[in-house]
Amino acid sequence: MSVSERTITNLVRLEEWDIPGLIALSVSIGWDYDKDEINTVMSSGKVYGHKTKEGKIVSSAAIIPYGSSLASIGMVIVHQDYRGKGLGRKVTQKCLDSVSGDTMVMLIATDEGKSMYESMGFSSKDSVHKYLCDNYLSMKSNDALNVEIISMRKEDLSQVVKIDKDAFGEERRTFLINRINQAKESLVIKSPDGNIIGYGLSILGPINLILGPIVAPDHHTASLLIDKLANNHQGKLRIDIPLGNEDFIFHIKKCGFVKVSQPPIMIKNSKQLPQRNKALYGIAAQISG
Repeated sequence: MSVSERTITNLVRLEEWDIPGLIALSVSIGWDYDKDEINTVMSSGKVYGHKTKEGKIVSSAAIIPYGSSLASIGMVIVHQDYRGKGLGRKVTQKCLDSVSGDTMVMLIATDEGKSMYESMGFSSKDSVHKYLCDNYLSMKSNDALNVEIISMRKEDLSQVVKIDKDAFGEERRTFLINRINQAKESLVIKSPDGNIIGYGLSILGPINLILGPIVAPDHHTASLLIDKLANNHQGKLRIDIPLGNEDFIFHIKKCGFVKVSQPPIMIKNSKQLPQRNKALYGIAAQISG
């Protein structure tokens, strides 16, 4: 289907009233963004896109800033009928232009988008393992760990933000507040002395219960946290795991998770990812890094 350039309006920032159009764009390529997910992204960052003169959204990209030194790009979509016109590059560049030129920008690329990102100055530095599960098998072998896993309270936020910063590499208070508000379940891990040493969220999407972020002091505790979040859920599960967590991956595979892809993490304006303490066992989502 040929589409004239004249049918596309200027590139604009998208707002709350554009969410139905963004959902339709997502569905058009088989992705599963819903209202709650897009609300979290819009509340944490900015979403841009191209519209036709009739108001149809035909491209999108979002950027979420974390402090002044790091940002994450995601939700880069171009409608099938409007590809080959450079819209993906233009909307991604709009995101880049919205932050300082020396800000480290990260994204998790699709196979289709990888070459475009490379041409824009991004380079692959790592990857994540995407795992799905149709039928979760609970594993109780870690119940003997001397920790307490309980529901998160408002007064826990400061400690959660701190341990998340150490695990992720930058403070992301605004995003975490919005993500916690979106979560089906928010749990914290407490040591015997009452300190919070980990946390985990579950997000109920249209297709999967998404597990993440998952932050824990070791893979045994991370596995127990997963069990608490996943147990009794009737439906599909998803978790995206950073590299270097082989023992944790070995455990979740026994619980029924199957690896479906390993997309690259790409960055711009830096030679390496932010420094992390190896406590991140599951990312929040591919859009948020």
